[in-house]
Amino acid sequence: MTTVIDYGAGNLQSVRNTVEALGVPFEVTDNPETVLRSSKIILPGVGHFGQMMRALDELQLREPILQQIRTGTPLLGICVGLQCLFEGSEESPESRGLGVLPGLVRRFQGNARIPHMGWNSLDACRPTRLLTGLPLHPYTYFAHSFYAPVLPETAATCTYIQSYSAIIEHDNLYAVQFHPEKSGAVGLRVMQNFLEL
Repeated sequence: MTTVIDYGAGNLQSVRNTVEALGVPFEVTDNPETVLRSSKIILPGVGHFGQMMRALDELQLREPILQQIRTGTPLLGICVGLQCLFEGSEESPESRGLGVLPGLVRRFQGNARIPHMGWNSLDACRPTRLLTGLPLHPYTYFAHSFYAPVLPETAATCTYIQSYSAIIEHDNLYAVQFHPEKSGAVGLRVMQNFLEL
């Protein structure tokens, strides 16, 4: 069963609506045992890095998520759900990320408007299953002030002030900085591609 983790993220309902629209059986949970039985995991994210990590720890979800990643269960992180995969974030220096990916999430610096809000195109670095069936530079919706570095695991980048990781894909680990649940037909296809893995 696909599980959508409920730790209090603001985009939970819109993610839920998107999965429902695709007709895939799923459940929303904050139960560690349910997470450990998941066949796929969606980790939504809106808001503050530190609040997210505190909530995951209070619900005792950190270790089940990490265990599922280690054992090969596909996981899709969305927005802060991507950022939490790193070691930490400038948004909350005292908070420890999941540490699945090396490095820190940093705040945009520059003269452009921050947060980065609105539609922007993706640039694929290599083939990625999440973009199957989509045009070369699809547009998706972003809403964030912090960005993840470009790594070997980066499958697509976006440029706003600078280039950063917009899609991460490595083995069973998938994550997007944009909001597929707010990205219209493109976002729906991204979610469908993950759910059909």
